[in-house]
Amino acid sequence: MQIGLDYHTVVTLEDNQRAAHEAIRLGGDAVGYRGPLLLPESAFGLPRWTGAGATPNTTQARTNHQNRSPFFNYRFGDETPGCCDGGCDDRVTLSTQYSTQWDSLALIGYEFDLTGTGEAQLCFYNGYVADRDIIPPAKRDDAYVMPLGIEAFAEAAVQTRGVLLDVEHHFGRGPIDLRFEHIMRVLDADRIVVKPGDILCLHTGFTDEVLKMNKNPDAERVRNICAAVDGRDQDLLQWLSDRKIAGLTSDNYAVERVGLPRTAAQPTFVPLHHHCLFKRGIPLGELWYLTELASWLRERKRNYFLLTAPPLRLPGAVGSPVTPVATV
Repeated sequence: MQIGLDYHTVVTLEDNQRAAHEAIRLGGDAVGYRGPLLLPESAFGLPRWTGAGATPNTTQARTNHQNRSPFFNYRFGDETPGCCDGGCDDRVTLSTQYSTQWDSLALIGYEFDLTGTGEAQLCFYNGYVADRDIIPPAKRDDAYVMPLGIEAFAEAAVQTRGVLLDVEHHFGRGPIDLRFEHIMRVLDADRIVVKPGDILCLHTGFTDEVLKMNKNPDAERVRNICAAVDGRDQDLLQWLSDRKIAGLTSDNYAVERVGLPRTAAQPTFVPLHHHCLFKRGIPLGELWYLTELASWLRERKRNYFLLTAPPLRLPGAVGSPVTPVATV
């Protein structure tokens, strides 16, 4: 069975494969702490035709410089007499971080004394520097390649074991700030073991609540529903590092609670983003639709699944929409 995790349910296929316990890193110092992921054939008992060590990306990055309008119900006979067929063609303006998405490692930087001279400068994961390596689109030339662009994850694909933490089941849909002890309660109660290479998916019910608002969200209610991570909790941040996870996703809009009071130890606006994206190279996924998957897994007393979630191949972008799929 395949369950869509991006606001809509995808078709289902019968499948009885068990979840894997290992994932293999594909190296590269610009793709993060774990990097894009690939599963060995034996891990899921997948059919032979899936291959035994390659998940090639089959998308092609293209740039269209033509400022043309979409064609709908266009008759080819209008330009080539005698042709009786026709077609439609779209054009879209896309916000890369306004729906189900991945954040790239270029999303969050930090003022840091990179050279040891006592002078802080804004830099990003692995020492890439603002305006030297991470350059705004208006200042780029045709030869520029951004080192931390989202295409790094798209080129090798993202596929590994997903682990669902059903926060909503244990704590409801109130505005709780998740700390280390909350996560441990979920892991213990549901007998979940997190292993290196896993992608954690936190189900809070937030996206489900927003969908119920039928495209007319109540801003005050949106700010005061469902759980989100307290990114200031040093014990939780250390636990995420120790587990060597490959990614952290949630069904809310930032994974963490934005706007909590800063602390002297953590002078950041989004401390979880700072820890995961800047310090550890762990990509974050936001606004995933996890309610249907959470219900399916709980009915069967399961927590693990095969997660396939490559972003769009958008060179130089700092985020991307994604259509994640859970195979269970």
